[in-house]
Amino acid sequence: MFSVDFVYNNVLKSHQKGRIDILLGISTDLRGAGYNVNQSKIAIGSGGLLGKGYLQGTQTKFNFVPEQSTDFIFCTVGEEWGFIGSFTVILIYLVLLLRIVVLAERQRSSFNRIYGYSVACILFCHFFINIAMTIGLMPVIGIPLPFLSYGGSSLISFTILLFILLKLDANRMGINS
Repeated sequence: MFSVDFVYNNVLKSHQKGRIDILLGISTDLRGAGYNVNQSKIAIGSGGLLGKGYLQGTQTKFNFVPEQSTDFIFCTVGEEWGFIGSFTVILIYLVLLLRIVVLAERQRSSFNRIYGYSVACILFCHFFINIAMTIGLMPVIGIPLPFLSYGGSSLISFTILLFILLKLDANRMGINS
């Protein structure tokens, strides 16, 4: 408990303390540090069950949500496609993660198995943190949503991770191509 107090008071910078204070509800700053999360919640909530339709979201179309194509892409999905679309995106990610775990589990060598679990862990952490950040359960740290957020380096990195896993799985089966 003393280490948390020490880190909070002596290690964290003022903008990091502000994000934590807003997350915990100690302070509210809807025009400053809490603006992104507040607008993201409004956008997701305005989507309702079925959403407003592709490119029809008012919060995202009029740029009330900053970084909506990168860090806050999930609020765009929530506003335009609603609860059903958000649930579908989450379900697709969970199926992908389950498939990666199944691939990792059937590997013969320890390295391949550990690599498969590592890929699943990296994807899960990005997936969980991004969505939790968008709906206000975690502080905003700027992690992209895999395969959905705009950005070439993120897309290439996640794709390479998956391709290496697929190549390791192909070698397990004896396919040499």
